[in-house]
Amino acid sequence: MPVRLKKLIGVVVLLALVVVYAVFATAFASLRLADAPGWVHLVYFVVTGLFWIVPAMFVIRWMQREPRA
Repeated sequence: MPVRLKKLIGVVVLLALVVVYAVFATAFASLRLADAPGWVHLVYFVVTGLFWIVPAMFVIRWMQREPRA
């Protein structure tokens, strides 16, 4: 697969990942954490704000791999 096409696909996947992940994380927080204290919200959003990096790491690693000869 050409490098440019691979990077285009990777960018689209990353954007979709971030948008879908943010919607689900926010929806879960509004449903489950509505009556929780502020520090619980802070911890939740710090953890979920960092957790999206795990799947993004695999997409970025795939994008950076050299094409096979």
